[in-house]
Amino acid sequence: MNFLDISNKTFLIAGVANKKSVAYFSARTLIENGAHCLFTVQSESQLEQVKKLFPNSHAIVCDVEKKEHIQDLADKIKTHVDRIDGFLHSLAFANFAEGIKPFHETKREDYLQAAQISSFSLAEVTNAIKDLFTPEASIVTISISNTKATSYGYLGPIKAMLDATVPFLAKSLSSFSKIRVNAVGAGPLKTSASAGIPDYIDNYLYAEELTLRKAALETQEVANTVCFLLSPKSSGINATTVLVDAGMCANYFDQNVVKTFTKNK
Repeated sequence: MNFLDISNKTFLIAGVANKKSVAYFSARTLIENGAHCLFTVQSESQLEQVKKLFPNSHAIVCDVEKKEHIQDLADKIKTHVDRIDGFLHSLAFANFAEGIKPFHETKREDYLQAAQISSFSLAEVTNAIKDLFTPEASIVTISISNTKATSYGYLGPIKAMLDATVPFLAKSLSSFSKIRVNAVGAGPLKTSASAGIPDYIDNYLYAEELTLRKAALETQEVANTVCFLLSPKSSGINATTVLVDAGMCANYFDQNVVKTFTKNK
């Protein structure tokens, strides 16, 4: 028996965009440890891409902006499996077509769209498939570290909303089950999604200098934490955001970084 004890368990994975995504690394690790994964994708065009990445798994179209997709999700899942042992919610979107603006200039339509996709969809999808969860299933969502970086734009406050949603969703589910809900607060990662954020690379390099080991956070390290939280081995963790940032949050005043800054003043 491997440590995670997830052999033959089934996990629903939302958010595999490509081989650089947290969802991809997490699903691959789950499968390597004997689990089965069922995927949701935003559009028909993404079905083939996910099938190429995971040829032995099934994928379902579920655009979380469309109510009917969420309402039909449980029935579509039941055509492939009759139970779910865990759900990874790795969905995020923000419209940065006009670049990063001060938060007070955020457009209502942009904020509401990002809030639906990146935060509220966690609750909506969970509600839609709640009857398919095994009694002690685990739900994990992907958040961000506690830096409050302005380069993340208005998605920062929405990720804070996601963090706040986690304990309330966990409390709500506890009224009828032992389903757990947690988030992973990941430090800056080298993913395709982050590449679309203006000036992200500067923040990524800065974050690397702030890690205690002076080496950037790896996507696989975040995925390892995700898989642990999805597994029965994390049964004592619930309603929590687990920070994974290689010690960055303890090192904002790294003396080498401080000296570099003051020398350039």
